[in-house]
Amino acid sequence: MSTDVRSPAAHPRNARHHASPRRRAVAAAWAVSSVRWAVLSLGLFVTGAATQVLDGPQWLSWALYLTCYAAGGWAPARDGLLALREKTLDVDLLMVLAAIGAASIGQVFDGALLIVIFATSGALEDVATKRTQDSVNGLLELSPQEAVVLDASGTERTVAAREVQIGDVVVVRPGERVSADGLVVEGTSEVDQSTITGEPLPAVKTVGDEAFAGTVNGSGALRIRATRDPSETVVARIVAMVAEASATKAKTQLFIDTIEQRYSAVVVVATVALFAIPLAAGADLQSTLLRAMTFMIVASPCAVVLSTMPPMLSAIANAGRHGVLIKSALALERLAGTDLIALDKTGTLTTGAPEVTGVVTLAADLTEEAVLALAAAAESGSEHPLGRAVVAEARARGLRIPSARGFRALPGRGVRAEIGGEVVEVVSPGELRPDAVSQTEADGGTAVLVLRDGHPVGVLQIRDHLRAEAVEAVRAMTALTKASPVLLTGDNRTAAELLANRVGITDVRAELLPEQKVDVVGELRDRGHHVLVAGDGVNDAPAMAAAHTSVAMGRSGADLTLDTADAVTVRDDLATIATVVALARRARRVVVANLVIAASIIVVLVTWDLVGHLPLPLGVAGHEGSTILVALNGLRLLSGRAWRRASR
Repeated sequence: MSTDVRSPAAHPRNARHHASPRRRAVAAAWAVSSVRWAVLSLGLFVTGAATQVLDGPQWLSWALYLTCYAAGGWAPARDGLLALREKTLDVDLLMVLAAIGAASIGQVFDGALLIVIFATSGALEDVATKRTQDSVNGLLELSPQEAVVLDASGTERTVAAREVQIGDVVVVRPGERVSADGLVVEGTSEVDQSTITGEPLPAVKTVGDEAFAGTVNGSGALRIRATRDPSETVVARIVAMVAEASATKAKTQLFIDTIEQRYSAVVVVATVALFAIPLAAGADLQSTLLRAMTFMIVASPCAVVLSTMPPMLSAIANAGRHGVLIKSALALERLAGTDLIALDKTGTLTTGAPEVTGVVTLAADLTEEAVLALAAAAESGSEHPLGRAVVAEARARGLRIPSARGFRALPGRGVRAEIGGEVVEVVSPGELRPDAVSQTEADGGTAVLVLRDGHPVGVLQIRDHLRAEAVEAVRAMTALTKASPVLLTGDNRTAAELLANRVGITDVRAELLPEQKVDVVGELRDRGHHVLVAGDGVNDAPAMAAAHTSVAMGRSGADLTLDTADAVTVRDDLATIATVVALARRARRVVVANLVIAASIIVVLVTWDLVGHLPLPLGVAGHEGSTILVALNGLRLLSGRAWRRASR
């Protein structure tokens, strides 16, 4: 029976995707070099212990133990010495010194046990870090290395995917991965985009729909016009944002880093005092040194240091896999503090794809088509969804759109341009309220006024569509924060209140300019709230910057909004806002729990060593056991179950 070479399973590079999850996890862990050294040191330790128990040659057991020292301790020793060269004290060096001290008084078994457990905890930390990175960086492997591009004559040519330029048309055949972010210009197919957006079912893509690089095409052929540079695709942005998150540290972590150096220095001084003072008083050398070494081990802040970043990075990676890009650990910490959410209307609660449903002329010399053509000409340079809707309607009617000069955006109001020697403005009605405006707003639509040289010449009637998940998302936000979200919009109050009633929002702030949105956010913060602002347009950016934290709608969001936001929801899913806040809160709880566990165990073990007799092996097991425990506790936030719990 022949094998179809086009089948993903037939390609050896894809074989690992068909292995069992357990086998893939084991293979990924073994790929970390520290795991191999930890396993080697464990094997040497067990062999040495067996030799000792079976009364083998003492020199052989010692040789095995010392080789165990070298296998498990060389990397921590190297890292500690490098840190020492930078005039910083690393906890790795404290562990190695304690093991050497134990060997120097004949306790080579205890020292080897310390090395084995310390190497194992370090390997687990490395595995946790690698798993966090791989969960996101693995998206890069989903992006094809090559793309098939159509040239001007319609001839296909194969180029590197990184060479695709904005405006190029790429060909995607059935079963292939999409090679660029862009809009479908020809063809219909179902595309599996679960790796990018988290949507479990394939999405139907037809002309005008957006497609993402790295997603898998179904049975139809597509032609896609690239709209983003390869370095700006959703996949590339996910990786870049998580890389940035890995390079930043939350406030808790920064505090721990600050005290770690001082604390480690105090541990060294206390260890020296615990050894020197009793020895000067005539105490036994071996027992004194053993107690001092035990103290240095159990007092070292390894578990405290590992308490914060693993949970934070695990939560960030988990959110990234489900279509929410959190830019840093600091951003995650701010999200956790959210107790009130403020939502923009157009493009956030609604789809951001409004349609012109009617045109009313107010000038005897202009037809409805002429009013629409003037408005489309003025809006041709606008990035606002309402502006795009006006231009789209004019083109759909086959109207000739005149050229415009001197385009200028009027933030929070509309646009202005010069057309045929006349100044045309397309603006919110404000105080100018012809009957057509009042009727449109009473029906729940949005009225836009067209002015020619300052005089009203027409009214455009526009409607937007409520997002399908809006009602449930608002309900989830209210349950999470124990407060109804606040609606911030520049739209008229009647339309805003009608929409707010449909989704369950009771606090409506309408007819706001961008600076007035900032004032509302400031007012809410003055009342003690940690405000999250969700929006998509340029006019939302000032309020997002003024808020405690912010989330941008990734598909429809303006570049300024995406840059300003602490997090971006790739598929514009409102439901993920409450979920990511809940996940951030859980990450914060895990950090606090880790710190309590680590600090409690240190206090117990140090007290035991100072007032009693703590056996070195038990001290090693307690100290390193707490380090392993907090690392594994943080890793739990990587699981799909953690996301599902947060979304309830």
